[in-house]
Amino acid sequence: MGHFLAPHTVASLARLTELDATGQGNPVERLAAIRALLTELDADPATLASVRAAQGDGANWDEIAAAAGLGVAAAKWRWQGSDDEISARHDAGRKRAARPSSVPTDLPGVSVAEAAKQLGVSAQAIYLRISRGTLESRTVELPDGRQYKRVFIETVASAEP
Repeated sequence: MGHFLAPHTVASLARLTELDATGQGNPVERLAAIRALLTELDADPATLASVRAAQGDGANWDEIAAAAGLGVAAAKWRWQGSDDEISARHDAGRKRAARPSSVPTDLPGVSVAEAAKQLGVSAQAIYLRISRGTLESRTVELPDGRQYKRVFIETVASAEP
């Protein structure tokens, strides 16, 4: 029977196996070797081929996701559809991850999450305080239609216990 892993994945596995067998390498080298193998395995064509073979054998997405240690939605995002569809999804995901946040940094007040952190409470507690009138907030709408709820702690901070 032939190998099903790509040569670059086999090389990463061999490097990690060598470090393990010899006990060599410092902890950073071992960590790098572990992460390299994980990255190679995730990108290896054998992974997608195994998913498709499992589907051909009648496995459903619940079974595939469980075998991969993923949620069903994550498994489908990685492996559902044609090669072109999968590639387009992954390219779009990389582009989203690479671009900076589109949330403007010059908005008045603070976000609900920032207010919760500053006051040492949950976001739900911030919303409760807003609904009770003990915290001031307003929704700021940008020219492109995006809306952000902003909280103004300093206006009522002295009134809070």
